[in-house]
Amino acid sequence: MAAQAERVMPLREWEDRWNEGRTGFHQPNVHRMLESNIEKLLCGRQQVRFFFPLCGKAVDMKWLADMGHKIVGVEIAEKGIKQFFEEQGLQYKEEPVTDIPGAKVFKSSDGKISIYQCDLYKFSSAIEGQFGGIWDRGSLVAINPCDRPKYATLITSLMDKDCRYLLDTLEYNPDLYKGPPFFVSEEDVKQLYGKACDIEHLQSMDSFEERHKAWGIDSLLEKVYLLTPKVH
Repeated sequence: MAAQAERVMPLREWEDRWNEGRTGFHQPNVHRMLESNIEKLLCGRQQVRFFFPLCGKAVDMKWLADMGHKIVGVEIAEKGIKQFFEEQGLQYKEEPVTDIPGAKVFKSSDGKISIYQCDLYKFSSAIEGQFGGIWDRGSLVAINPCDRPKYATLITSLMDKDCRYLLDTLEYNPDLYKGPPFFVSEEDVKQLYGKACDIEHLQSMDSFEERHKAWGIDSLLEKVYLLTPKVH
């Protein structure tokens, strides 16, 4: 991990990736590990409010909204947000966010999906309250490793007492690729969230594809965890 510890990507670099179409992290279909663990995430609940950190244009947002859930996402790249609404055929409106200078929120006309265009760390429960569900795919693995404690503090502050947080991580040899996405071990997850949450490892999957050879790695393990707030 030492090879990645100092890696810092400015927000501008993420916006450049969107503007240049370098979005290999985007998946055109609902994530298979979200689909296979949806019952554990919902736990029989209806109309859950879901938070999507660094959501990009994840089709998972529309999938959950179509089930009757409410979605709030945060994304720095305006292009990704607009592409989401356009590709999903959703009418939307833009509004300024008074509590975050320079930020905008894009809302679907049916009110089910709101995506904030801002720095994730400027978002808080003061803006949208707390959530009953979080789907973290491509977020924890994307942020700068040095920011992880700050990130975990933010995420846990957004968790309602009945929140169920599905976390997707990647494991590979970090000496071979500098990231992002970054290597996140089970020990990392426990260090970040162990005090505030109970952590259950739900599933592991070999996610190595031909395109990953360009990273210089020869294996890629994807893991999903379910985190729930500890009862105090």
